Amino acid sequence: MTEEEITTILGKAHGCVDSECAVDDVDDLIAELKDQQKVLSERLENIMNVVSHLQHANTKEARKTDDVRAIVKDMLRVFTTSDGKFAMGFSGDIGDGPTTAYDALPPKPWKADMSP
Repeated sequence: MTEEEITTILGKAHGCVDSECAVDDVDDLIAELKDQQKVLSERLENIMNVVSHLQHANTKEARKTDDVRAIVKDMLRVFTTSDGKFAMGFSGDIGDGPTTAYDALPPKPWKADMSP
């Protein structure tokens, strides 16, 4: 969890205590905790998958260093922070940034239908 996420949760918890835990404050705290639970569960699942793949790749008889290196790079995505947030997958940025399908693929020329 990032410092900002921890601060948000602690702020909501302190707000709850200071306001005698009104229903709305508790609901806000519960929503924030559920959001963090989901994020952390996804990260844990990614880590477990990487551990499994890394163990399998490392114990092969014909161990390929490139395969192990690729798995370790994938693992770094889970722990690398970007803009204070944890990277959780493909950002969609390729080359100069995201593009639409129209920009990425040349459009087919339009032809009028000549059938009666």
